[in-house]
Amino acid sequence: MWRIYRALVCALLAAANFTRVYALEFCSTSDPDCHSHDDTSSNSQLCIHKSKWSVNVSNLIHDLGQFRVSSKKLIETFPIDEADGNFVRTVKNCIFSKSIPTPLKGPLRLAAVSKYGSGGRLFPGSVPLAHRYGGHQFGYWVGQLGDGRAHLLGQYLNRKGEIWELQLKGSGKTPYSRSGDGRAVIRSSVREFLCSEAMHFLGIPTSRAASLIVSEEPVLRDQFYNGDVKTERGAVVLRLAKSWFRIGSLEILSQSGETDLLRKLLDFVISEYFGFISSDDPDKYLVFFSTVVSETAHLIAQWMSVGFAHGVCNTDNFSLLSITIDYGPFGFMESYSPNFIPNTSDDDGRYSIGAQADVGLFNLEKLLVALSPVLTIPQQKQSRMILKSYVDIYQMRIHQLFKAKLGLLGEENDDNYLIAFLLKMMEDTQSDFTMTFRQLSEVSAKHLLDKNFTQLWALDDLSLHKHFSDWLNMYLSRLSRQQNDSDLDRQHRMKNVNPRVVLRNWMAESAIRKAERNDFSEVALLHHILSSPFTTQKTAKEAGYAARPPTWAKRLKVSCSS
Repeated sequence: MWRIYRALVCALLAAANFTRVYALEFCSTSDPDCHSHDDTSSNSQLCIHKSKWSVNVSNLIHDLGQFRVSSKKLIETFPIDEADGNFVRTVKNCIFSKSIPTPLKGPLRLAAVSKYGSGGRLFPGSVPLAHRYGGHQFGYWVGQLGDGRAHLLGQYLNRKGEIWELQLKGSGKTPYSRSGDGRAVIRSSVREFLCSEAMHFLGIPTSRAASLIVSEEPVLRDQFYNGDVKTERGAVVLRLAKSWFRIGSLEILSQSGETDLLRKLLDFVISEYFGFISSDDPDKYLVFFSTVVSETAHLIAQWMSVGFAHGVCNTDNFSLLSITIDYGPFGFMESYSPNFIPNTSDDDGRYSIGAQADVGLFNLEKLLVALSPVLTIPQQKQSRMILKSYVDIYQMRIHQLFKAKLGLLGEENDDNYLIAFLLKMMEDTQSDFTMTFRQLSEVSAKHLLDKNFTQLWALDDLSLHKHFSDWLNMYLSRLSRQQNDSDLDRQHRMKNVNPRVVLRNWMAESAIRKAERNDFSEVALLHHILSSPFTTQKTAKEAGYAARPPTWAKRLKVSCSS
């Protein structure tokens, strides 16, 4: 019992405070001291052998009994699916279906944080829900989608007074599972756990991850859709967001002619998450749309500024709150290329990194279509004008972000050219995106002028371009015209916006391979390092995370299979 309480306390710390979470080591379930005597919800066994961090357990046991989530507001606000059970079906006239998670088969291992995260037990006050939504996938309307392997446990009020929605991913079948088994595997779960946290510490709006549970439950996956089906192991991520509503949440209601429910969902979203919009404003839906247009442009510009490609920018993966959700075949670009495609399932490159801004516009067009039933004719005309502003907002934001990446102050006519010139050289020389900007941040203007880059591998690659000297002279001249700005100030500013480490696919893959052998040390190491991406860390250097990527990294592939 005591061991189980310790595991649950760890979960509370992660979910309530978002404190740094490290992997935990477990004894095997054959150890007689390792068995719980109160686990009646499943055959799974979970226990902690040794923790890499410590907490004052006696002071927190009381907090464990106080921890509550609530599904009450959602259930009272919206009609719930009248049918019971997790059998797959077409659902109408509701926002959620009640759906009980299916516990993973044990033994379970806590890669980072809690037993609640396996679906084996529910938080007090939780009525698990699966959300109904639709979506445009790869440009085509596909009808009903929904939470096919995710369960919303309820809303949680943290110590800062913020309301978060807790959701399990990989927790079993729901009415929206279609042909799926409701499970997620270690491979995809480690990636989501690490990347959502990495994005948060990069300062990019995102869902969060509170815990990662891995099991021995066999799960069949055809990773690259080539007929090579393999047995992997099931895993569950406990993830959090202010809201999991997405563009597809509105699309399914509009497409189904459920206008009253569409209006009800919009009013709820505006009331809960767009508090500056008055419920009495006759243009409230227009203001809502304008906000989503602007914030989506800002989000994608932020993605681009760190070289992040989402991989599956379908409307069902685009949040109404303009946060990054649903981490699948994402990738952080290594060698700079506008044609970088992280997802091997994306044969046509629809979601390449250079196409993300255009895809954002496409998704907003579909959002506008979904809103049309609740907009007047004049409002529809205004909304089309609002949508046209998206490109200007995006270009303005991307310009600001890349100016900051180069340490530029003020505004000069040639700034756009200076940025474009650099990116073109990076593309021609296949220079590393992250480390080129980081190394520009770490060197003095004098060092740049000397062009001695033997210890700076990314800049060394860039300097091979035949026009590098021309660009460098332009850049140094631009910096010299910045009044009241020292070289140290410039370096400090640049270091705060140019990360030294991002979650490259090869780093995630290395952690995954170890996790599949029940070694979670690299998951813990990466989580720790990625929580301070803008600082130079000895552990990151020793692990080679800021070094030139290994040759085998180029052979890595990721897909939608998870």
